Amino acid sequence: MRTFLIIWIGQLASLLGSEMTNFAITIWAWEVTGQATPLSLIAFFTQTPRIIAALFAGVLVDRWPRQRLMMVGDLMAGFSTIAILLLFLTNHLAIWHLYFSAAVNSFFGFLQALAYSASLSLIVAKQHYARATALNSIQMSGSYILAPALAGALYASIGLVGILNIDIVTFIIAIATLTLVQIPQPKQSQVSDPTLQGIGQELTFGFRYLLGNPSLLGILIFLLINNLIDSINFAILPAMILARSGNDSTVWGRILTTFGIGGVLGAATISILGGPKRRIHGLLLGSAIWKVGLITVSMAQTMWLKMASALGSGFISPFPNSSNQAIWMSKVKPDIQGRVFAARDLITQIAMPLGAAIAGPLADHFFERAMRTGGSLAELFGGLFGNEIGSGMALMITLFAGCGLLIGLAGYAFPVLREVEDIVPDHERAT
Repeated sequence: MRTFLIIWIGQLASLLGSEMTNFAITIWAWEVTGQATPLSLIAFFTQTPRIIAALFAGVLVDRWPRQRLMMVGDLMAGFSTIAILLLFLTNHLAIWHLYFSAAVNSFFGFLQALAYSASLSLIVAKQHYARATALNSIQMSGSYILAPALAGALYASIGLVGILNIDIVTFIIAIATLTLVQIPQPKQSQVSDPTLQGIGQELTFGFRYLLGNPSLLGILIFLLINNLIDSINFAILPAMILARSGNDSTVWGRILTTFGIGGVLGAATISILGGPKRRIHGLLLGSAIWKVGLITVSMAQTMWLKMASALGSGFISPFPNSSNQAIWMSKVKPDIQGRVFAARDLITQIAMPLGAAIAGPLADHFFERAMRTGGSLAELFGGLFGNEIGSGMALMITLFAGCGLLIGLAGYAFPVLREVEDIVPDHERAT
């Protein structure tokens, strides 16, 4: 785990700096424009390049030195931050610069993350796969807790310039840690020999691989449906919490922080204990239990119950992701993981903007209206959720989370999914 931990420390520093910059840029953009549209466009330009990059990033990751690709990702993000800093210092920074920066960071960030995830099976022993992915979850959850708190506390005193300088330092740390280690490049097997495949076959290799492995395809379909449900729920969860708390932003902040703390504790538990021996249980059962927390948050009438539910839900949330990634790392050969993981991520990420797009109109034009006094659902569910603003969104989250709960449990009914760890051989034995 030594090589992994050195890289992990550097990437944690980089992620903290990036999230602090994102927080500070959001504040600056709001101060300059006073509109929500620029903020939503920043999110759009952050999401879209990832889908585009997934079309061909897998080929690059499997062909080029992964250590260099990770360095390029960090370097491009660092150059982007330096560019924003120079534009701000010369009074030339405009909102469209933030869109361009978000797109560049997203594109190269996806390439860097894919190279990183495809390298884990080369630098971490198989028995530590779950621990490594759990530590990555700690990295993500911890940065989401610490970065906004640090940026919020420092922004008033050091401003955007100070935050950007901190971000630049963190990128230097990330690149420095990468120079201290050696990430091995996988040996090319016959199935991944570039001389045997044309460019079309190269680009579609990951998709063809998934179609030829029914059990992995079963996991992919499960992830696609699960991500759609999660994106719908999290698209309206902040609005639901704010509406049912009288627009008290501190309530949402407390719940979000509590969820993050639970995520850190859950990931730490996995990193210490190693996660479930049967990883499919962590994926299916973990996904099901995680939805119970969302249901309880939606139905809870007291703050302490909401906080307890958020803590429990956050604790369980790393289990599905850690178990899922450990399965893919152990079953897919290292020399083709770039293309296979890119195809997997492309398919599963499509559900996220789709869920976010339909969640708002569905909540505003159906569930909220239906739960008002005299509405079509008010008499049936009014006793549980009430009839005030936010009740429709609470019902909507409960119903979708309930569907996610049933889907997680229903996964056990399909042997091709339930027995994936027995059906698909580990890549050492396959080789």
